[in-house]
Amino acid sequence: MGESVKEWVKAVASAGMIALIAIQFVAPTSVYGNSMSPSFSNGDYLLISKQAYSFDKEPQRGDVVVFQSHLKDEKGQEKKLIKRVIALPGETVSVEDGKVYINGKELEEDYTADGITDGVTYPVEIPEGCYFCMGDNRLHSKDSRSLPVGFVDKEQIVGKVIFRLYPFDKIGRIGRD
Repeated sequence: MGESVKEWVKAVASAGMIALIAIQFVAPTSVYGNSMSPSFSNGDYLLISKQAYSFDKEPQRGDVVVFQSHLKDEKGQEKKLIKRVIALPGETVSVEDGKVYINGKELEEDYTADGITDGVTYPVEIPEGCYFCMGDNRLHSKDSRSLPVGFVDKEQIVGKVIFRLYPFDKIGRIGRD
């Protein structure tokens, strides 16, 4: 084998190894619909950290996560949803007069579409290992307020949204770490 062929094989092998390692830690996803507007829009292309909640790390209030739901798409497959973590295990969440309350204290939410959370949720305690997640566009989101979605078990969480790749004018890191 010639030197140039060896170098080419080495480059391809290295690229393959880097890709395999990256796939273990991050995954791309797209936003479908407007349930996370204004934070994310239909067609946004995001990266999620698949390892964000390993090694005893837990989701935090305000994290934007992708999770496997029990809702079905048009092909009968379970849908992955993107939502914001609102309440943590052991906390009590309620919705009254368009506002969200955690343990009786109003939640400050500057990321919602219109500042109104519809529906009434009577105080409910979040079970251990579960999270209460909602879309930022509360008037147009199927989330933990609806029975088909309900509480999100930590095992359902695919990853935490960490980076927006598209649209290019909004490219950048998401949230806090």
